[in-house]
Amino acid sequence: MAGGGFAAASANGVEFEAKITPIVIISCIMTATGGLMFGYDIGVTGGVTTMPDFLEKFFPVVHRRVEAGVDKNKYYCKYDNQGLQLYKSSLYLAGLTATLFASYTTRRPGRRQTMLIAGVFFIIGVALNAGAQDLDMLIAGRILLGCGVGFANQAVPLFLSEIAPTRIRGGLNILFQLNITFGILFANLVNYGTAKIKGWGWRLSLGMAGVPALLLTVGALLVTETPNSLVERGRLDEGKAVLRSIRGTHYVEPEFAYLLEASRLAKEVKHPFRHLFQRRNRPQLVVALALPMFQQCTGINAIMFYAPVLFDTLGFGSDASLYSAVVTGAVNVLSTLVSIYSVDKVGRRVLFLEAGVQMFFSQVVIAIVLGTNVTDHSTNISRGFAVLVVVMICTYVAAFAWSWGPLGWLIPSEIFPLGTRSAGQSVAVCVNLLFTFIIAQAFLSMLCHFKFGIFIFFSAWVLIMSVFVMFLLPETKNVPIEEMTERVWKKHWFWGRFMDDHNDQVLVSGGKSNGKTKVEAEESEKEVVNKP
Repeated sequence: MAGGGFAAASANGVEFEAKITPIVIISCIMTATGGLMFGYDIGVTGGVTTMPDFLEKFFPVVHRRVEAGVDKNKYYCKYDNQGLQLYKSSLYLAGLTATLFASYTTRRPGRRQTMLIAGVFFIIGVALNAGAQDLDMLIAGRILLGCGVGFANQAVPLFLSEIAPTRIRGGLNILFQLNITFGILFANLVNYGTAKIKGWGWRLSLGMAGVPALLLTVGALLVTETPNSLVERGRLDEGKAVLRSIRGTHYVEPEFAYLLEASRLAKEVKHPFRHLFQRRNRPQLVVALALPMFQQCTGINAIMFYAPVLFDTLGFGSDASLYSAVVTGAVNVLSTLVSIYSVDKVGRRVLFLEAGVQMFFSQVVIAIVLGTNVTDHSTNISRGFAVLVVVMICTYVAAFAWSWGPLGWLIPSEIFPLGTRSAGQSVAVCVNLLFTFIIAQAFLSMLCHFKFGIFIFFSAWVLIMSVFVMFLLPETKNVPIEEMTERVWKKHWFWGRFMDDHNDQVLVSGGKSNGKTKVEAEESEKEVVNKP
């Protein structure tokens, strides 16, 4: 329901009126289904690859090793197979490539059209996977799903950040991550049921991905474009009309003026990717590179991809492993709701730092339990210790779900100015998918060679990224998206040095001056904002 109006003060004292309107809530819910598709894929692949019928058809070597049950490397290495890892990781390599094209489509056709493209890729990929007759067909479907992931992960976070009122931008953006967690849980529940269907249960699991794929496609057809995108493409009247509609007020002149000014500066950026590497954009670029990398180095996708495999490796049995994966999926969903409630209240940094302590502790405990109870040749893990492993994994997943999970997508989508926003988001998504690919491709081999030490490896990364957050990540809570430079980066103890007056003397356009000094630009901006 529409809420009361609120005001977000700008750097020049102008207030943006906005209400929490039904059109914003509905649009955000519909577009966030892109995360549902992404999450379903993350969850479904781990469960499908423990199904004997699937392994026998596509990976007979792994199937024979698992069925034999006498391999000396049973507990840590029985699923170690490069082909099996490539099946899972190929999606993310394709997504990385697609993201580069998605940067163009989000700028030109717009955010909405990019989500529609993603939906079409998803639907075709699902059809190929569900009907796969050989490994080539299976991989082709994965590649098309990867293209959909690349387009969706580029467009959806941008759409959510731009359409949301400042006060609840964090919470609405996290709907994307919430849908990822719902997708993982939904996939685990589906796998739990289809694992009992002999012969074709895996096809049903892969085919059910068509549900979120259709939801995203229909959502993209029904939602409106963001006013930022419309203004950026010169459709000013339509942009103002949409802004009035989503803000629930006719008085949108101050915010619209800021959009016009942001669009004017964006048009002067002739080469967005090249512009990203200018000194004044270095803080945002570093954060956009670091956060997605760190997000994957927490080890979360290793846990979520391979939760059934991991639990089965620890001797839980196939039913118990899938059941444990369902439990972690439920924890993931509930903890993401915590983030939605708290991110715009306590801020981004508090969630990051608290979660860092929690994740580090839980991973160290898991490593100790496995190191003292599981070897290459046998497992002496008792029921009590097995339960402790599940509890610690849930503790770890909960911390990730209210910190690095949603905030790793939220922050890169809100820190860039309009001129480099699409390019910056593209960089963030590329880095995310690159490291997802690396972890997915390497995890089973790492588990085989590192054994319990893999959790020590990831806990060390958690320590490193927590230090990064403590010293180098500024707070972006309740800051209007077009004012990040003035109110966040210029005031940061370290990044402020990259925003010195020398860089502001000339507004850069592909390395050329437009003849305005900082003072003149500010006066011009004030005139635009104060026009009736």
